[in-house]
Amino acid sequence: QVQVVESGGGLVQAGGSLRLSCAASGRTLAVVAMGWFRQATGKERELVARIRWSNGEKYYANSVKDRFTISRERARHTIHLQMNNLKPDDTAVYYCAIQRVGASDYGSWGQGTQVTVSS
Repeated sequence: QVQVVESGGGLVQAGGSLRLSCAASGRTLAVVAMGWFRQATGKERELVARIRWSNGEKYYANSVKDRFTISRERARHTIHLQMNNLKPDDTAVYYCAIQRVGASDYGSWGQGTQVTVSS
């Protein structure tokens, strides 16, 4: 069983910053990638950023490029999302997810953390 626990989030004014963290644990955890998704009210869930575990390759959605930075602590199966210059459109529930070795998609998810950006 894989456990995914997020922390961070909260309420911030536009232009401010927040940092999300996600820690994964499990007896036989072998990771392909870890990522951050978000879902705003009335919208579909979208991938915000992800990092490949083997080589650290990073992906960012166009809407967050140059504002968000994903990083990892490899030995601890932990990732962070530093969010700068936040905009009201960034308001959403942010989820951490893991793609495990042998899986074709993200199959382990955290409970989500709310990020609210006021204008």
